[in-house]
Amino acid sequence: MGLAILFYAAESLRDQFSSLNIVRYVSFRTMAAFVTSLLICLVLYPWFIRALQRRSVGQPIREDGPKSHQSKAGTPTMGGALIMVSIFMSGLMWTRVANPLVLVTLGMGVAFSVVGFVDDLRKLRSRSSRGLSGKWRLLIEFAVVFGAFAVFLRLFGPAAKYDLRLFIPFLSADRFWLDLPVAAYLCLGGLVVVGTANAVNLTDGLDGLAAGPILTASGVLLILTYITGAKLGSFDIPRYLLIPKVVGAEELAVICAAVMGATIGFLYYNAYPAEIFMGDTGSLGLGGTLGTMALLTKNELLSVVIFGIFVFEAISVIVQTTYFKMTGRRVFPMSPIHHSFELMGWPEPKIVVRFWIISLLLAMVALASVKVR
Repeated sequence: MGLAILFYAAESLRDQFSSLNIVRYVSFRTMAAFVTSLLICLVLYPWFIRALQRRSVGQPIREDGPKSHQSKAGTPTMGGALIMVSIFMSGLMWTRVANPLVLVTLGMGVAFSVVGFVDDLRKLRSRSSRGLSGKWRLLIEFAVVFGAFAVFLRLFGPAAKYDLRLFIPFLSADRFWLDLPVAAYLCLGGLVVVGTANAVNLTDGLDGLAAGPILTASGVLLILTYITGAKLGSFDIPRYLLIPKVVGAEELAVICAAVMGATIGFLYYNAYPAEIFMGDTGSLGLGGTLGTMALLTKNELLSVVIFGIFVFEAISVIVQTTYFKMTGRRVFPMSPIHHSFELMGWPEPKIVVRFWIISLLLAMVALASVKVR
């Protein structure tokens, strides 16, 4: 069995040290992954920031943005690279790495982070806020999702007993669902993962703004992933809670914890005034990871609530762009919507904290769906 790397060592020494049995439990490995990714980020970010400064890897600021942002020009960017490295390392150390759900999630996070890295690199080389064209980026992202899930369904779908039905949140999974053809489900999956990744990217515009909702969303997914796959003896948690069961989904709780630890470690240096930005490398990688976990645990529709802040930001951009193309006028002073609040005179920390509060409230609503069935 392809278990966590540290599990191999613990398994070989279990007869000599019975206390190492604790490594077999998902709850322990979840806490361990959190601490591991947190420490990696807290310890390495000072060195990483200095390394980026020496190489003049500074954030280009959009010219049409709020004037207050011009002072942030030159702040080190691409800090999300260390976030993704810490999540990947924690995942390899503490998850059952042969679990197909784990493989897809880590692979998708890395793939989207690479797309973000290329985008950041183009911005740095052109010394502007323009990276990959929107069309090319979306094309690459959808191709990654379709390819990954097509392979997953073909190679691991039967073994993982993955269900292509679409379950309705707040309603009993035993009674209410929609049967979808494979092609339709792949399209839905692409929309969830790509939409989440780019919505997180749009939200990442103020110091600490994206990190808060990422924390609350990953916290909600940690709980949902565990109860979706866990079974305590003969007690079947998903059946009791009337939610979809996904075999092996409890292992994704370990990745959720790694995301939380890495995000907190990053936020320590990204809090206002930021010493480093995550860049597209981090926002696309984290968004792709979260969107993948929401899809794999059958929370496709509930993700609209879990990722509510990101959805709100994305909708503001879509509405603004569409309305401007049709009429030549703007609905909001500026999009994404957080910039409109800046132009209204709200201090940046106030906007960030209020968005965090809303994301926390949305997290409570999402968790309430487990029992309101």
